Formats: sequence, structure tokens, C-alpha cells
Amino acid sequence: MAEAVAVEGAVGETPARRGGAARRRRAAVAALVAASALLYAAYSLMRLHAFRTGSYDLVIFDQAIRSYSRFDLPVAMVKGVHNDFGPGFSVLGDHFSPILALLAPLYWIHDGPETLLLAQAVLLALAIPPIWRYTERRLGAGAAYCAAGAYALSWPIAEALAFDFHEVAFVPLLSALMVERHDAGRRVQAAAVAFVLLLVKEDMGLLLAGFGLYLLTRPDERERRTPRDLLPRGDRRAGLAYVVVGLVATWVCSRVLISAFGGDNDYYWAYGALGPDLPHAAVHALTHPWDALAVLGTPPQKVLTMALVALPLLLLPLASPLTLTALPLLAERMLNSRFGNWWEPHYHYNAFIIAVLVLAAADGAARLRGRFRIAGRVPPVRPMAGVLAAMLVCVPFFAYRHLADPALWRQNERARAASAAAARIPDGALVEAANGVGPALTSRARVLLWDDRSHGAPWVIAQVGRLEFPFRSPAEQRRRVEELKAGGYREVFRRHGYVVLFRDAGDPW
Repeated sequence: MAEAVAVEGAVGETPARRGGAARRRRAAVAALVAASALLYAAYSLMRLHAFRTGSYDLVIFDQAIRSYSRFDLPVAMVKGVHNDFGPGFSVLGDHFSPILALLAPLYWIHDGPETLLLAQAVLLALAIPPIWRYTERRLGAGAAYCAAGAYALSWPIAEALAFDFHEVAFVPLLSALMVERHDAGRRVQAAAVAFVLLLVKEDMGLLLAGFGLYLLTRPDERERRTPRDLLPRGDRRAGLAYVVVGLVATWVCSRVLISAFGGDNDYYWAYGALGPDLPHAAVHALTHPWDALAVLGTPPQKVLTMALVALPLLLLPLASPLTLTALPLLAERMLNSRFGNWWEPHYHYNAFIIAVLVLAAADGAARLRGRFRIAGRVPPVRPMAGVLAAMLVCVPFFAYRHLADPALWRQNERARAASAAAARIPDGALVEAANGVGPALTSRARVLLWDDRSHGAPWVIAQVGRLEFPFRSPAEQRRRVEELKAGGYREVFRRHGYVVLFRDAGDPW
């Protein structure tokens, strides 16, 4: 553990005064959690109201958790039909995320995507207390508030909120808890949290393996027995256990459980530049390390994303071995040569590692102060205040910049047209909906994604004025509408690019 930080006013301080200070700190942290959750929820709900969310991925999760709430497998028809798995496809065959079942009871209170967005807002904000506690032990309360604020306003969290809802909502809280509880000496609690992390997604074992590598670097002078005995025996054993369990869990979830739920084990294989499968890719990376390094930098966008992750943290994580915890997950994304979304700074992928990296920044700052013996000259709050300032500088360049858009606060003509188009769909109907309209329908209709193939739904909502996923151009979307009309659909609504089509041919499902 980093050097202890003296508590202000410890000399002559009465127990009552210390208790009052502790209560004030708890209240301040609680206020920061509440303010963050409110910001996240307001931003997410405004995006939903402004028709800036999408069937991919909000409706996928909404349909899955609605199925859970009805004591069924998490079936997402929109995912299964679009990706040719069939209408009864369980999302456990896409990503192994059984932890999502914990959200099912919330659907007994309110059945709709708003529930997911609110739950995500709270879960992301709840990572603040463990971040605060960990930093406070190393650098004091002032630095802890800065670290918590830096996480709360970080661009990876903003980008995750801007991509609707994902299982990543659980990761900052659980990863920060795992590190903080182990650091506090509560090893059983840390292990329990680590087990829960394995239920979030099939690759969370890589996060555990990285944490194990970190534990294998931890010297402890108090328990050193010989010059060669650098680690306390407990940390050595725990580190090895985390590495082994993490790697085994990743293999079992990715190669056994996903296929058991109807998925394709190779669906997300993205490392063709290194080999056709994991054994070949691993051997190639070990025997040709320069090839692996070349993949890490190709395209250059990968380097930019890694720089954007590290620079706002003032490179402080580079001074902490805790950064090893995040490296396997980061390598998983950056060694991929197939899915461009994985290496972008946008979307939700960087939120998987941001909490750990903020903790590593705090640990790095503490280590640098001790190494250069500047503790008496540089207040411990300054490095983390710099991190908070850097995160604030990033705010206008990422998702929160949309808060300055008036159309986010009140519906513009496009959003009103989308709302009117959605209103034409009867309750309970099967509808192929443009990606941006699906979330407005999912709580009362059976939603499929409108794409380049007909799925037999009686109702179709198309968009021909602006690009919609998964099409490549509005011209392609217009051609698709004409094909539907030629196939027997008739137009019943058109406004601001939205077209509603109907064909009285019965419901195929």
C-alpha cells in the first residue's frame, strides 16, 4: 500500500469531531453519487425522448430483460431475426451476461426501456464510493473528491451513456469494489465481487486475470522473509488464483456456454490478422511479437484511442502496476482486426476499464510522491485535481457536448415526426421499425429491425431522409421502401423522412 496520509487536525481532535467530519464526508460522497446519477439519468432519458436511441442495442436489452421478468430465457427477437439466429434467440448466446436478470424485478414496476436507462445511471454512479475510499487512503479526502469527480465526468462514461444501455453498467462499480476491497484487506469480499464480475460478460475473466497479474507484482516489506521472497504468500496465491480462474472462466463462457445457448463461438472472432483461432493466434503473437505490435497500431485510430484513455489521467496509471488489471481487456480490443467499433473512442467499450484506471492514477500519484520524496512540497490533492481538470477539458469534445443542443431538451420536427409515425402502430403489432424508432415502440409492440430483407411484419416504419443503421446510405433506404411497395405494402404515413407502410397479410409469428 502507498504511504499513509496524515489526517488533518488529528492532533487534539476529539472523537465527536472526528465522527462529525466522517459524517460530512459521507454526505458529500452521497451527494456526488446522487448528482452523477441525476445527470446520467437526465441525459439518457432526454436522448430517448428525442429519438436518439436505437433498437441496436436498447431494444435488444429491453426485450431480453422483459423476457427475464416473465421467468423466461432472455429472448431478443430483434437480435435473433436480424442476425439470422431466429425469433426465439436468447441473448445468452450472444454475450454471456446472466447478471442482467437482476434487473428483471424492475420491469414489474415499469415495463420499458426507461427502466434500463435509470438503472444504468444509478449503477454507474455507485462506482464513486469505492473510488473515493481507495483514493482517500492514499492521498487524502481532497484528492479522493477529485478522483471521484474525474470518474463521474469522464468521457468513457459519457460515451457509454450515449450508446443507450449495455451490461457495462455493472462493471465500474464491481471492478472498483474488487480493487478497493482487496486493498482494504477484505480479501473474501473482493473474491465475491470478482465472482459476480464473471456474470457480467464472457470476457470479464480477462479483467480478473489482469488483477491477478497486478497482485503478483505487490511487494510487502512487512512480510518479506528473504531477499527473494518479494510477496506475501497470500498475495502470491491470490494472484495465481485470479489469473487461473479468470482465464478458465473466459474460455468456458466463450467456448462452451455461449454455444449452449444457441450462439456461434466464432461470431466475435476478430483476430484473423494473427490466426484463424485462439491457439494459432497465441502462438503467432508469441513467436512473431512484431506482428502483434503492428496490429496494435493498425489502424492509427487505435493509438489515438489509447492516448485519449491515458492522457486525461495525466499518464499517472503508467506509474502503477494496478494498470495491469485493465491491460488484457484493452489488448482484447486493440488486437482485433475486424470490428472497428472496438477500437473507437466512442461507444461503451472504454467504460469497462475507466474505474480501474482512475484507481491506478491515484495509486500512481501516491507512488510518485513517495519515490521522489516530494510529499512535503506537493500537496497530495494536486495530481488528482489535475486529472479532474483534464477530464473537464474533455467534456466539450465527447458525448456531453450534445447537452448544448436545444433539440435534446425539446422535440424538434424530426422527433415529432418519429413520434407520429410510432403512434400509427397498434398495440401488440409486429413491426419492422427503423433503428431510431424501435425504442419508442418496444414497450407496447413486437419490434424487429427494419433492414434490407423483409421479415413478413404487417407494419414497417422506414426512414428515407437520413442514414439509419444498418443501411449504408439514404438512397439504399429509399430503394428498400420502393421494394416493399412493389411487394404489396401501401403507404399510410409520410412525414419528415418517416414512412409507415402496411400490408394486410397476417402476422407470421
